[in-house]
Amino acid sequence: MSYTVFALKWRPKNFDELIGQAHVVATLKNAIKTNRLAHAYLFAGPRGVGKTSAARILAKSLNCKEGPTLNPCGKCSTCIEISEGRSMDVIEIDGASNRGIDEIRALRENAKFAPVSAKFKVYIIDEVHQITPDGFNALLKTLEEPPEYIKFIFATTHPHKVIPTILSRCQRFDFRRIPVMETIAQLEKIVREEKIEIDREVLFALAKSSDGSLRDAESVLDQLVSFTKGKISLSDVVSVLGIVEQEALFALTDRIIQKDPKGALELFNRIIDDGKDISVFLTNLIEHFRNLMIAKITRGDTKLIDLPEDICQGLLKQSSAFTMEEIFSAFNILVMTQEMAKRLDSLRIPMEISLIRLSHDKKGEAAPKIMQDYTSPKKEAPAVKPVIAEHKPEKPAKKIEEEPVDPNPSASISLDAIKDIWQNVINGLSAIKMSVATYLNEGQPLKVQGSVLTVSFPKNYSLHKEALDTKENKKIIEDKLSGLLNAALRVHFVLSKEEKTADNAEHHSSIKSALEMFGGRVIKEE
Repeated sequence: MSYTVFALKWRPKNFDELIGQAHVVATLKNAIKTNRLAHAYLFAGPRGVGKTSAARILAKSLNCKEGPTLNPCGKCSTCIEISEGRSMDVIEIDGASNRGIDEIRALRENAKFAPVSAKFKVYIIDEVHQITPDGFNALLKTLEEPPEYIKFIFATTHPHKVIPTILSRCQRFDFRRIPVMETIAQLEKIVREEKIEIDREVLFALAKSSDGSLRDAESVLDQLVSFTKGKISLSDVVSVLGIVEQEALFALTDRIIQKDPKGALELFNRIIDDGKDISVFLTNLIEHFRNLMIAKITRGDTKLIDLPEDICQGLLKQSSAFTMEEIFSAFNILVMTQEMAKRLDSLRIPMEISLIRLSHDKKGEAAPKIMQDYTSPKKEAPAVKPVIAEHKPEKPAKKIEEEPVDPNPSASISLDAIKDIWQNVINGLSAIKMSVATYLNEGQPLKVQGSVLTVSFPKNYSLHKEALDTKENKKIIEDKLSGLLNAALRVHFVLSKEEKTADNAEHHSSIKSALEMFGGRVIKEE
């Protein structure tokens, strides 16, 4: 007898065996029970989550000798023929290879004939979005006024590609990705019945890498059984899939917490030497910080994180070493890694830069130059020595708010000196707190009175002013300014009466960078 792969051997045979699609099962069961069956269904969702399996189960429920029934017997000739894919009345069609008007016309002609032995003639068309517009149009009349013995079940991974006239004639069911824990439970059942020796960590790795596709997880498990002779270990699945172990992500994050850039680089180098894909590693690291964020907010809720209890507890413990601001900053750095990789046509160098950014000690005396905001298209301007001059009050354009007055205004930093180093200030702040740099970049130094610098924002940028007008953010800005100017300086934020519009948007540094990157232009409203 020929070998049957796990994905087929463990295919669900009835509604109760369909994993992770309770909402679909409940609706279809109720439709059968109340005899409110539609003539056409559209099953949409990711690959390997049970769309065509559900279609076969529905076909068996309708055509079982005891049907229509909620629980097809699986033993009558009709059920057996449908399960084996040889029923004359349940026709499975691949939309990718039967997509033209001629094939659909043939289907339409055959639909005129009554079923051979079953109660209903069921057409299951997989990847239905592959059918051409002419083919769909040829099917419309049959879909709109089908014979009472005809049922259509369409399955697709891209429902948006199905033309609206077809969608409007179908009842649509959206199949969900199967959660990690439900996938693990099904894999445990398979290895128990198949008497396979395997570490539980392997099942977790399989479920995680399958991205919600139970069929993919079952197929890789089948491959591992063939790959190994004895007990399947985590190293086996890592060799086959090239994935990054959860322990490596925890270990690397520990290096970040410990401010150990050398250790982070050494660990990253080992991961690369083991043959891991850097892009997969980056994706896994971003997901790890996402899990840290969820763990910190929810106190390790396993339902929202969708990971085993022990890993959720590890995430909760590790998340306590970060503030939410630091987690958000890590997201920014890792996402910018992908942007830098596009410019350098390499991912290893940007990844190393990001690991140093994440793990270096910001309080150290000599932070690496690599920490500068590498996404900025402009080079940092050379340091400018502070110019001390007698105070000459400048006449502001329009006085909106009363600013604090320095009690000793005899001497101060000149406004020109501040403007000369303004870009240095922005670049320096981006390495400390990205949000502060982003908001401050929208402001302009307006005037200096004694040791108080007034920064003006456009009228429609009040959110930026309010975000910076906190004790913590003010101190960060004042410390950076004072360090660059070798003089104590306080900041005061005001709103002007002018608004920033599209007329000058293209001259703004961040927008200019985006325009250059994507080859775009600013479109002004008439």
